[in-house]
Amino acid sequence: MTTDALTREDTAFLARPLHGFLAVAAAAQPPQPRPVWFEVTTEATLQFFTGPDSPKLRSLRLDPRACLVVAAPVGERERWVSVTARATIEAGGGRELASRLAARYWDLRDPQRAGELDGILAAEQVRVVLHPQSVRRFGTTR
Repeated sequence: MTTDALTREDTAFLARPLHGFLAVAAAAQPPQPRPVWFEVTTEATLQFFTGPDSPKLRSLRLDPRACLVVAAPVGERERWVSVTARATIEAGGGRELASRLAARYWDLRDPQRAGELDGILAAEQVRVVLHPQSVRRFGTTR
């Protein structure tokens, strides 16, 4: 099924701490998806953070087209959501997003993880917002 926006069921699925696989359009070679932490916003966009010199950010500056695919983990019924989007690069909010996502994906009571987060927060972080243009999905949460 394809729509141009996220459904409530999509949003509930994407609110889980799952990895998204991001592919960007502008590159010298075919897209090479990379796993990213992400969150769904109240505006039904998706956002993630990255360093200001990351290859994905350089590519998005050349061509803002991106796709994020999120799948249910092994052991669950097959389900996935694929979002084709236009990306915007936001200077503010990267470190705050990194903090929220680290708390979502890691147990920050673990000193090693807390130290890794400190390292992420010590560096500049850029927030990337994905504005869905097409959403494809398969499976249900049932």
